[in-house]
Amino acid sequence: MTELIEKKLKENFSDSILDVIYFRGEQTFIVDKSKIVGILTFLRDDSELSFNFLIDLCGADRAKRKDRFEVVYQLFSLKNKVQLRIKCRVDEKYLNIDSVSDVFGTANWHERETYDMYGIIFNNHPDLRRMYMPEDYEYYPLRKDFPLLGIPGSIPLPKNK
Repeated sequence: MTELIEKKLKENFSDSILDVIYFRGEQTFIVDKSKIVGILTFLRDDSELSFNFLIDLCGADRAKRKDRFEVVYQLFSLKNKVQLRIKCRVDEKYLNIDSVSDVFGTANWHERETYDMYGIIFNNHPDLRRMYMPEDYEYYPLRKDFPLLGIPGSIPLPKNK
């Protein structure tokens, strides 16, 4: 199955596949972020592949100067019982990537959570606002440069009785 996935993606998105990684039986494609909607739509709609379930979508801080962040999409094909990981690198200077909430409805909350924790902006998201942190909170808690114990005074806490 891995060969078929790679063949089909390279046939249809040859200029957008930046790398293919095989590790411990898992297949990961690193793709151009500008093509993510087209690639995920193709993976969902192709009758042989049928990656019709978005298991998870999350962010990651790679702590690198170039392409510091990643958005990771974990897909599953119910038909073929196969998982696939797609990653897009996002540079800190241009923290935008297109939303895939029109392709997979479940991406809506995952994208909001990723925005809240990393500050990655999902273009065309229907309701991109913070989930856990106050709307005016200026920090992103899962970034590597966020202090482990938090920032004193940044969030008003309840008073001890």
